[in-house]
Amino acid sequence: MVDMKNCSAIAIWKGCDPTVADAIRRFRDCWEPYSAASKRYPIARLVEELIDPVVATYTATLPSRYLGHVPGAGTGVAFSEIMRLVGAEAMVRVQHRLLRAFVLTEDQQSKRDQRFIATLETLIELVWACKRKQPAKRNVRGLNGQRLKVFCRFCGKLAELASFAESGNDNDQRGMDEKLRLSNLYCATHRPKLPDGEWNPEYRKAKRSVAQFDLELIRLSRQCASRVTLQAESGDELVDGYIHNYMLGQTLTLADEAELRNLARLMVDSRLSDRKKQILMLQRFDLNQSAIARRLGIERQAVSKAVASIPEIFRLSRPQRSDN
Repeated sequence: MVDMKNCSAIAIWKGCDPTVADAIRRFRDCWEPYSAASKRYPIARLVEELIDPVVATYTATLPSRYLGHVPGAGTGVAFSEIMRLVGAEAMVRVQHRLLRAFVLTEDQQSKRDQRFIATLETLIELVWACKRKQPAKRNVRGLNGQRLKVFCRFCGKLAELASFAESGNDNDQRGMDEKLRLSNLYCATHRPKLPDGEWNPEYRKAKRSVAQFDLELIRLSRQCASRVTLQAESGDELVDGYIHNYMLGQTLTLADEAELRNLARLMVDSRLSDRKKQILMLQRFDLNQSAIARRLGIERQAVSKAVASIPEIFRLSRPQRSDN
C-alpha cells in the first residue's frame, strides 16, 4: 500500500495523485533545515509554499462530495493554515476522522475514490512527518550543531551526539577528538564500530532488519492516531487486528516517539513476524493450534513452533465473556 522508495521519512501511498506525490518528494528534498520548532525555518511555511498550491489544484478537480473530507477544501483556508491553527497532532486526528467518514459514507471503490483515499493517506503521512521533524541545526556544546540528529536510526534511544549534547555534563573528561567521533545517527548500542575498531554485530543485525523496523514503526504510529479502529494498513485483516488489540493495551500516543521506536525495535528483534501476529490473533478467538493451522494453510507443528517462540509480552488477552 505504501511506496517507501525515494520518499525518505514521508510515506507516499500507492495510487496517490501524482502531482501531490511529486510535491511531497520536492518537499522532502529541501526540508532538512525546517522544523516546527524553528523560527527561521518553520516547517508550516514550507508546507504553504510547496504543498498548499498542489492540494488546491487537486481539490479543484474533485466533485463537491469529496471536499468536506479534505481539511480546508472549499473554505478558502489553506491546508498549511489549518496546521498552524490546530497543530500537527490534532491535524492528524482531524484527517483520520474525515477519511473514515468518507470511507463509511462515500467510498464506492471507483478508481477516483481509491486515488482520493491514497492521496488523503499520503497527506496524513506528511503532517505526521512534519510533527516528528527535528531542526537540522542545534547548539551542541563544543561540537558542530549541524551534525546533530535526535533518535538512533534503529531504535528510540538518543544518538550518541544528541545524548552527549543533552546530558548537560560540561565536565565530561573525553577529549575533543573522541567527542567528534560520537555518532549523530546511532546510539551506543547500534553504532557501526566498537571502541576497538571491530564491526558492531548489533549494528549489522539492525541494518539487515531496517526495512522491517520502518514498517513496524509506521504501522504502530498509524494505529496510535486512532485507537478505535484498525489503522495499521498491513493488507491483512488478522495482522491489523493484532496491532489494534495490542495497542489497546498500551497507553502510547503519537507524541511518544521514543517508546514507539523501541517497541518497533523489540518486535523486529523478537522476530514477531506477520505470521506470528496472525496466530496470536486467532488464539484470541479461542482457536486451537489445529484450527489455526487449517485456517492459515500450514502444518500444526509450524503453529506450535511459532507459538513457543513468541515472548509473553506480545500475547493478547482473551476477550471477556459476559455471563448470562
